[in-house]
Amino acid sequence: MRVPRICGLVVCTFFVLSGAVAMAAPPSSGYHLIEKAFLGKAAGGAEYFDYIVVNPDGRSIYVSHGAEVVVVDADNFSVVGKIFGLKRCQGVAVVPELGKDYITDGDAASVVAFDTKSLKKTGEIKSYPHTDAMGYGPASKLIFTFNGDSKNSTAIDPAKETVVKAMDMRGSPEQAAVDGKGMLYDDNAETNEVVAIDTKALAIKARWKVAPAGEPVAMALDQEHRRLFSAGRGLTMLVLMDADSGKVLQSFPISEGVDSGSSVFDPDSDTVLASSRAGKIHVSHEDLADELSALDPIETEYCAKTMAIDPKTHNLFLSTSDFGPAAGPKARRPAISGTAHLHIYGK
Repeated sequence: MRVPRICGLVVCTFFVLSGAVAMAAPPSSGYHLIEKAFLGKAAGGAEYFDYIVVNPDGRSIYVSHGAEVVVVDADNFSVVGKIFGLKRCQGVAVVPELGKDYITDGDAASVVAFDTKSLKKTGEIKSYPHTDAMGYGPASKLIFTFNGDSKNSTAIDPAKETVVKAMDMRGSPEQAAVDGKGMLYDDNAETNEVVAIDTKALAIKARWKVAPAGEPVAMALDQEHRRLFSAGRGLTMLVLMDADSGKVLQSFPISEGVDSGSSVFDPDSDTVLASSRAGKIHVSHEDLADELSALDPIETEYCAKTMAIDPKTHNLFLSTSDFGPAAGPKARRPAISGTAHLHIYGK
């Protein structure tokens, strides 16, 4: 059928506009930098960052910083104190009902208890070499440490400050997430698996491969819809998984350099966020329980690769420092001592 010239113009215009819509940039998450808080020089001088943990009720942000934990006010972003006397701080677990929180000291192979108000150390529990990631299971009332080089997990009774059990993880464990009902899910970077742990029975219930991701290190969880978000640094992918069956439902490419502590999930906005060494936060919206869509990534700073979210304000916190030039094409840029800072992103 012959199409009139004017109709042909309309048809062509329709397809051009449709193509423009299809090629449009993804929608924005709405986040932008609202504050940059300086942390001061690290104890011992070496700039080293690991987990950032929010104490939402205590309105504190715990920032791992070399041989110290820097405590930042969650509302005005000022440094309110530091916890010293550590060898190499890794992570922090918040146990609100005890009025104490707990630090993993990887080089000391121990867990340090401290009072949340005075920030004074109150005890120390021996663990295993490279005691690293840490999580609290409210259903079991136990703390779980994940000890990288030792390839195991330590279950600790925080009230008694005693070790209950050590579990063989068969590989190097990284970040974990708890569902609040008794299950814990841990990324195992060495075996390319998510390990599902019953925190009451203290037993490993399942091991699930994370392909197409590799070397999974960052974990977040949507408790309501039973969905896991595992980010890898071997094959740099963010993987959406079913928390009950372990089935991989979807995957997204992300930039290189995610680390343990790089992923968070915000249930109020149904978004999962993954930060990376490359200076990006990848943002995905949970459109359906089995479907994510990518939003526009947030540009941050080089090596701002560990992140936490305040569940009350939805602010994001990332730590990094200034860096000098790399010594060679394969060398990493060295951190400049005394330049550590915390980036706060909000809407």
